[in-house]
Amino acid sequence: VSLGECTRVWIPDPDEVWRSAELTKDYKEGDKSLQLRLEDETILEYPIDVQRNQLPFLRNPDILVGENDLTALSYLHEPAVLHNLKVRFLESNHIYTYCGIVLVAINPYEQLPIYGQDVIYAYSGQNMGDMDPHIFAVAEEAYKQMARDEKNQSIIVSGESGAGKTVSAKYAMRYFATVGGSASETNIEEKVLASSPIMEAIGNAKTTRNDNSSRFGKYIQIGFDKRYHIIGANMRTYLLEKSRVVFQADDERNYHIFYQLCAAAGLPEFKELALTSAEDFFYTSQGGDTSIEGVDDAEDFEKTRQAFTLLGKELLSWGKCKVMSHGACQQPAGANGRCLLPQDEHLSNFCRLLGVEHSQMEHWLCHRKLVTTSETYVKTMSLQQVINARNALAKHIYAQLFSWIVEHINKALHTSLKQHSFIGVLDIYGFETFEVNSFEQFCINYANEKLQQQFNSHVFKLEQEEYMKEQIPWTLIDFYDNQPCIDLIEAKLGILDLLDEECKVPKGTDQNWAQKLYDRHSSSQHFQKPRMSNTAFIIIHFADKVEYLSDGFLEKNRDTVYEEQINILKASKFPLVADLFHDDKDPVPATTSGKGSSSKISVRSARPPMKASNKEHKKTVGHQFRTSLHLLMETLNATTPHYVRCIKPNDEKLPFHFDPKRAVQQLRACGVLETIRISAAGYPSRWAYHDFFNRYRVLVKKRELANTDKKAICRSVLENLIKDPDKFQFGRTKIFFRAGQVAYLEKLRADKFRTATIMIQKTVRGWLQKVKYRRLKGATLTLQRYCRGHLARRLAEHLRRTRAAVVLQKHYRMQRARQAYQRVRRAAVVIQAFTRAMFVRRTYRQVLMEHKATTIQKHVRGWMARRHFQRLRDAAIVIQCAFRMLKARRELKALRIEARSAEHLKRLNVGMENKVVQLQRKIDEQNKEFKTLSEQLSVTTSTYTMEVERLKKELAHYQQSPGEDPSLSLQEEVESLRTELQRAHSERKILEDAHSREKDELRKRVADLEQENALLKDEKEQLNNQILCQSKDEFAQNSVKENLLMKKELEEERSRYQNLVKEYSQLEQRYDNLRDEMTIIKQTPGHRRNPSNQSSLESDSNYPSISTSDIGDTEDALQQVEEIGLEKAAMDMTVFLKLQKRVRELEQERKKLQVQLEKREQQDSKKVQVREGAAVGPWAVFQRQELESENKKLKNDLNELRKAVADQAMQNNSSHGSPDSYSLLLNQLKLAHEELEVRKEEVLILRTQIVSADQRRLAGRNAEPNINARSSWPNSEKHVDQEDAIEAYHGVCQTNSKTEDWGYLNEDGELGLAYQGLKQVARLLEAQLQAQSLEHEEEVERLKSQLEALKEEMDKQQQTFCQTLLLSPEAQVEFGIQQEISRLTNENLDLKELVEKLEKNERKLKKQLKIYMKKAQDLEAAQALAQSERKRHELNRQVTVQRKEKDFQGMLEYHKEDEALLIRNLVTDLKPQMLSGAVPCLPAYILYMCIRHADYTNDDLKVHSLLTSTINGIKKVLKKHNDDFEMTSFWLSNTCRLLHCLKQYSGDEGFMTQNTAKQNEHCLKNFDLTEYRQVLSDLSIQIYQQLIKIAEGMLQPMIVSAMLENESIQGLSGVKPTGYRKRSSSMADGDNSYCLEAIIRQMNAFHTVMCDQGLDPEIILQVFKQLFYMINAVTLNNLLLRKDVCSWSTGMQLRYNISQLEEWLRGRNLHQSGAVQTMEPLIQAAQLLQLKKKTQEDAEAICSLCTSLSTQQIVKILNLYTPLNEFEERVTVAFIRTIQAQLQERNDPQQLLLDAKHMFPVVFPFNPSSLTMDSIHIPACLNLEFLNEV
Repeated sequence: VSLGECTRVWIPDPDEVWRSAELTKDYKEGDKSLQLRLEDETILEYPIDVQRNQLPFLRNPDILVGENDLTALSYLHEPAVLHNLKVRFLESNHIYTYCGIVLVAINPYEQLPIYGQDVIYAYSGQNMGDMDPHIFAVAEEAYKQMARDEKNQSIIVSGESGAGKTVSAKYAMRYFATVGGSASETNIEEKVLASSPIMEAIGNAKTTRNDNSSRFGKYIQIGFDKRYHIIGANMRTYLLEKSRVVFQADDERNYHIFYQLCAAAGLPEFKELALTSAEDFFYTSQGGDTSIEGVDDAEDFEKTRQAFTLLGKELLSWGKCKVMSHGACQQPAGANGRCLLPQDEHLSNFCRLLGVEHSQMEHWLCHRKLVTTSETYVKTMSLQQVINARNALAKHIYAQLFSWIVEHINKALHTSLKQHSFIGVLDIYGFETFEVNSFEQFCINYANEKLQQQFNSHVFKLEQEEYMKEQIPWTLIDFYDNQPCIDLIEAKLGILDLLDEECKVPKGTDQNWAQKLYDRHSSSQHFQKPRMSNTAFIIIHFADKVEYLSDGFLEKNRDTVYEEQINILKASKFPLVADLFHDDKDPVPATTSGKGSSSKISVRSARPPMKASNKEHKKTVGHQFRTSLHLLMETLNATTPHYVRCIKPNDEKLPFHFDPKRAVQQLRACGVLETIRISAAGYPSRWAYHDFFNRYRVLVKKRELANTDKKAICRSVLENLIKDPDKFQFGRTKIFFRAGQVAYLEKLRADKFRTATIMIQKTVRGWLQKVKYRRLKGATLTLQRYCRGHLARRLAEHLRRTRAAVVLQKHYRMQRARQAYQRVRRAAVVIQAFTRAMFVRRTYRQVLMEHKATTIQKHVRGWMARRHFQRLRDAAIVIQCAFRMLKARRELKALRIEARSAEHLKRLNVGMENKVVQLQRKIDEQNKEFKTLSEQLSVTTSTYTMEVERLKKELAHYQQSPGEDPSLSLQEEVESLRTELQRAHSERKILEDAHSREKDELRKRVADLEQENALLKDEKEQLNNQILCQSKDEFAQNSVKENLLMKKELEEERSRYQNLVKEYSQLEQRYDNLRDEMTIIKQTPGHRRNPSNQSSLESDSNYPSISTSDIGDTEDALQQVEEIGLEKAAMDMTVFLKLQKRVRELEQERKKLQVQLEKREQQDSKKVQVREGAAVGPWAVFQRQELESENKKLKNDLNELRKAVADQAMQNNSSHGSPDSYSLLLNQLKLAHEELEVRKEEVLILRTQIVSADQRRLAGRNAEPNINARSSWPNSEKHVDQEDAIEAYHGVCQTNSKTEDWGYLNEDGELGLAYQGLKQVARLLEAQLQAQSLEHEEEVERLKSQLEALKEEMDKQQQTFCQTLLLSPEAQVEFGIQQEISRLTNENLDLKELVEKLEKNERKLKKQLKIYMKKAQDLEAAQALAQSERKRHELNRQVTVQRKEKDFQGMLEYHKEDEALLIRNLVTDLKPQMLSGAVPCLPAYILYMCIRHADYTNDDLKVHSLLTSTINGIKKVLKKHNDDFEMTSFWLSNTCRLLHCLKQYSGDEGFMTQNTAKQNEHCLKNFDLTEYRQVLSDLSIQIYQQLIKIAEGMLQPMIVSAMLENESIQGLSGVKPTGYRKRSSSMADGDNSYCLEAIIRQMNAFHTVMCDQGLDPEIILQVFKQLFYMINAVTLNNLLLRKDVCSWSTGMQLRYNISQLEEWLRGRNLHQSGAVQTMEPLIQAAQLLQLKKKTQEDAEAICSLCTSLSTQQIVKILNLYTPLNEFEERVTVAFIRTIQAQLQERNDPQQLLLDAKHMFPVVFPFNPSSLTMDSIHIPACLNLEFLNEV
């Protein structure tokens, strides 16, 4: 063997177990050492054992590191396995790895988002090798094999304490509960999951290695029915650690339930338990700290209680269990000498809670009974014996309670249904070794030996089956067989047998047993004796050597509890406690075996000596455990096992921290390395021919590629490359390689690539050098040319510069001379200027001083004058300010009053223009009043002037008359009149002034308001313009954002609604399924009744009632208040005034009703008094008899009339209302009226005869009958003629005694008939009189109420008038305006209410009119139908001629009995292929034409029946063809078209904008089918969802293979070794292999079908958007869960496939559907796979590019990224941390996978048809001959 330089190897290391190194020098056989370079560049010389020639392990190529399956590694050994697990765990954060058939699970000590429902659904239905390793993959494999092979399965979860066994088992059960959920409503899967918190509470405890360590083993069988739904479960437990109840090591706790009870001690239902803190009890405080960091015992206790509730346990029983458990917890902590203290509180609580006698328990805790053949002794025990007895009793109580709870959990999970198969989940302890190992560790390691033997045999069996299946010669593989170790433990005279034998010895001890072991098994290779101990022994297990200490083995194996204590517990007053400790007939049940579940009691029996021999048959704990273990192994051997090995990465419980020492220790103990060794002993590496050819095609020669047989090519290549034929074998479908051969092939492939790379590099570099030489040569020539030109230009430049220098010198010298002269001249000029300026300044200063003095004098004088003036002006201003302030305050006060009134008007009335108009009207009215007043004033002045003239004339007359001198009086009168006239003039002037002033003020106010309004409008316009100018862009952005938000909310609302529709359809489907099942079960058709409220609703709708009360208005107002809210309703004056008015009316009605009630009570009291005072005469008796007889007759007549009407109605329904019955009823009614008139005439004649005959005899008896008549006719005392009453009364009184007096009138029996008619007439008259009196009284009351209302109104007006007189003129005007406004508002409200009432009455009358018109039309149609039936045979030929002459109106007529045939031919039995050449959506058009005819005939029942039958028929068809895309698409298009037709021809103007005049004629006339449109819309949503479901079901099997696995670009992807778990789609040309063309062909088929069937283009766009989202979600989810596809080549393939799909969308004109946007996450994932992943700039580019991917998805892809060859580099952990740091600010959802079941809400836009109904032709293939064209 020789190793070349740079070969990488593994060498042992004391710290890291194995360390990587690289050879710096070639090794040749015979060398004694290796020259190595470590990873830290340290040089090391590694010695080699020359005798054994054992070289270090070789390291795998980097491309194989991080594989999902350890068996895919080329070199299979311990360091390779450890390194692969470490890389996956630390760098990729992958906790699961396959190792052949074993799933290795490393505890991350951190919550990972890989166990959600989405991950479960992603793994459901997938093959085990298709996805990354996961516990769900193992569970799915078990579930699939159970369904496929019809064989029971087992999942064996093992590992150290704290490795995550319980969590793994819990996740496996959760997977089964989710995937195999129960079909019934029992929720058995929830109960299965609910058993976990209960078992954790009573069976888990805190240890030094794990805070939630399971201290027992359990095997849960989950039962399934034939449809593989969970129907029940069963649990078996093994070896409960009872010793923990009485003893805990440091930093450990007792079982969780004790601490949970103590944490819940404050609850009221636990007060009787006398609980305190856990530190107060000896059994719960031995370990020190009683709490666990991060664990809330009270919260866990609540979860435990909820679990018990879910499992159906009574809380009473649970409370008793707690009593017992804490009874065990509260046992006495010790004894004083040889007896207990009499006042021991703990013992008292223990006896009280368990219901036992205190004295007996106290006695038998300190004493024991010894039974001999002759007599019985009671012996006092020592202190240690008392403590041991107490502890034994506590352990036994807890063990029995544990078994009782497990038994009842099994009862809760038990099912009566037949179990078809089951999956078992075994959560059992792993191999244990501590510093001190006792009986528990011995049993645990014994169980692991048995499980390891089963595991080895299963692996060996699988290897043998694989070789036989592939037809490879089988060679015996040497593997470790632990049967000798198992025989050492369980064989005859083995360790367990010797232990049981020593237990039977009366004075057997642990030392004697250990000595027997030394003597018996010292020669065994698996047994050793320690050098320094005589009480310990060593067993060499498969995992490690374990030293056991024999102390306590016998006691634990016996598990002794004294029988006297058990008898006391059996006598408990609590039945539960007593039943718990009674002996069972079968002490070892198969379901609950183990130490905890069936521990036995070794006691001294107090029974007669003849039964004492049964003691020998009692089984020890070891024997029970061995029996239960054999049962478990039988169960496991009868099932297909699946293995999960849990690894604890470190003892400190640090997240993602890997300790190699601990990991290797566990890998050795759990059998993973043994699996590797077995695989490595044979042919561990296996390749399918297709994968091998794709991977190593580069090693094939060109001439060999001409062969089409890939197997032959592979065979020739391997024979050429590997000379040793033993290194590989050719199987039927695979090639098998020895260990290391794949690495050799990988090296050859890398060398080939490297050679090709060098050749390519050589050629490229040569070409680059040639290109560079040509470029240099051209550049050199160019440089020479430019240099020569530059030198020539330099010479010419020199000559020009010399010439220019001479010229410059000349001009420079001239310039210097000129500058010298100019300098001298400027100096002289400056001197002269300064001298002249000095003299001028002196003169100027003198003049300036004089001028300043004058100016100062002037300003001083002016300042004094101004100061005097300022003082005077300030005084005047102060006076003016005070005056103006006073005036301004007054004006301000007036303005404030005016502002308040204006604000009030603004609140009451909205709209300034209306107020201005009202004020203008008020001014006009005042002008009119002013004119009338002026006219009245002119009239009064004219009268006054006439009166003055008249008085003057009288005065003259008096002056002329002699003897009289009335001048004084006349003059006084004239003076008084003049003064009155003057006063009238002054008042008139005052009124005119006031009117003009008010008029001016109003005009001014109106003008001000108009001006202010105009200013406000201008300001508003200016502000609007400024706002528009300033924030035009912001407004646009905000509007865009608002539109997006509104669209998003609309989409969410639509999605929620459609989800509800989907749930409704699912419930409907479920109801139909249940109904079908019930029908199948019963096998008899059931009678289905219509809803009970259907007939009543229909009858009510035919006869609506009309009500004109105000209650409806008030209810509308109240409803309006509820809708708009209280605050807005308070601001709405209309609603407020309506409610206020209604309150007043209700108050008035209440008063009226109260008054009427009082009157009625008074009248009733009067009637009662009159009736009590009056004697009951013969008239009353006779009246009662007559009334009873007449009542019976009327009832009989009423019943006969009802029967007649019912019969007639049935005849009408059967014959559609024949006209003969109707006319017959009218004739009968006319005859009855005529007969009534005749009878009335006869009664009048008879009455006149009676009156004339009895007048003579009753002439003197007027008073008495008067009184009697008044008393006997109380209801007609006002309006009844007294004579008629007297005659009637008198005749009746003599009816019984004097019938012979008027017998002459009753010769033919006519008198009785006449008397009956007379009574009816009298009653009619009495009723009329009563009605008139009531009307009169109501009219009087109404007038009185109106009078009172007017009085109240008048009083209010007087009060307001008085108040207005006290106000100022401005306030009067304002108050008048308010009053006018309120009056107009009330009038307006009254008018509105009147209009609303009239509109309601109008609607009701229209509805009644429609009903009556419908009835009349039905009658006319029935008559016409009858006539047509009678004339059909006679006029058949004429009718045909008439129909030909008429035009088709687009209506189809059918008879009611043909409806079922119509639905069957048009819906149920219709095939889409039958209408291939017809108009698209033809059934929808035909149905609408039938609906239109029913609308034309105003037959609502026909419309309802047809639409209902159509919808039910469509649902029936879709249910029958629930997987037919063509049929579903066909009915989706027809349902949408029928919905569009109902909208297009509904008569709604919004849907008629595109109709032609002819189409408008086809609108519905009588019915509004809005509700049916909604039903059809919901049906369309259901059909759309079913269409998507069918399409997704057809596409989903193709997606992963076509998008990720198929090589769209040939030769781009390379296949890597996959190990034991092969991908299902990796087979060459398999049935499951699809390419992208298959998806495109399928979508072409979808598109063609939908277009041919006339589906709306908008719906087609939405269909493909949904399908592309599903392609995106499924592909991305698989990418996130598969390490083998996360590579650069996959990214390239994805981008190519996506571009092909985009091209297909553009070719089909579907690119506007938004389908490409749904693929954005997948596009970014493909780009992420192709981007460079090294520097900070690369990280920033990734963060800016991947906006549609969440942070978790980006990190997951980077962790999964795998190079396909050695030229690529892995993504470093530091780069991933950089990405995570930059993406911290993102608020991404925590969900890793996309929801592949998400469905976008569908929208059905209105799409009117251009066809007219009369242009549609019905093909004969539909068999619709019974439809008549109208």
